[in-house]
Amino acid sequence: MRRLLRLLEPFLGLLLVVAFFYAIPPHLGVSLTDLRTMLVQTVIVGIAAFGMTLVIVSGGIDLSVGSAIALSSVAAAMVLRAGHSVWLALPVALVTGAACGLYNGLLITLLRLPPFIATLGTLGFYRGAAKWISGSVPVNAPTHGLEHWVRPAPDPPWLVFAPGVWLMLGLAVLLAGVLRYTILGRHALAIGSNEATARLSGIRVPRTKVLIYALAGLLTGLAGVMQFARLTQGDPTVAIGLELDVIAAVVIGGGSLSGGQGSMAGTLAGAFLMAYLRNRCTALGWPNYVQEMIVGHIIILAVALDQWRIRRQER
Repeated sequence: MRRLLRLLEPFLGLLLVVAFFYAIPPHLGVSLTDLRTMLVQTVIVGIAAFGMTLVIVSGGIDLSVGSAIALSSVAAAMVLRAGHSVWLALPVALVTGAACGLYNGLLITLLRLPPFIATLGTLGFYRGAAKWISGSVPVNAPTHGLEHWVRPAPDPPWLVFAPGVWLMLGLAVLLAGVLRYTILGRHALAIGSNEATARLSGIRVPRTKVLIYALAGLLTGLAGVMQFARLTQGDPTVAIGLELDVIAAVVIGGGSLSGGQGSMAGTLAGAFLMAYLRNRCTALGWPNYVQEMIVGHIIILAVALDQWRIRRQER
């Protein structure tokens, strides 16, 4: 029962937020158009947060996500501007994101740097690389239909939601299976729970960490493609601060910053909760700073609950 309640916590929190905003006059409901918009706004953060879930579950963190998304979107835009097809731009963006994750993992394992410090450094490095290859200006390029992946009104209409939303949901199911039923996922949980014990159990901790960061980078590259599709250009200055939204989605979804706990379903609920908050605040005409204050305190509450849970388990 306790485990079931923990799994349901993010969804119960989402229901409470929905009830809170509905109780505020003029009691605005959520239409299908609103739901489509919120889900599309969840796509970029959600896809990147899936990778962050793997990282945080293994006891790490990645502050360079926003910069890596910008770099991946610029890489995709430059390939398309050169006259190549989407089928080349997509793998280039994915490889760019995976290379960023791989570099993070190598810095952490080979140099034994704390993940916070290593990824804080690469945050600036990837942003600088994006500005360098783009000349510090947005890269305009033909989208070849990529924009349809993140349009709230899907084409064709029978999809109900945008293709990018279905991609995000499919990845959530796939990665939930990876986390719970594969060797990589079980090793990530073991390392996050107790790295010393994981080493004594024969787990190759450095190799596993590098694989986790590379996989998270691959998902970041895909989020970069979605970012390009949404803006229809590769902007080296985009996604500044997005790493905070990504980390917040994981924490709100029940992920522990101490490692060893987290789920893809919870992360998805956390990402959608933040999109819902921003949408409802805008619908009520609240200024942007009010949204930031609310989201900030929700993150504080989520971390406080996690710390309380850890202290209770230690007793």
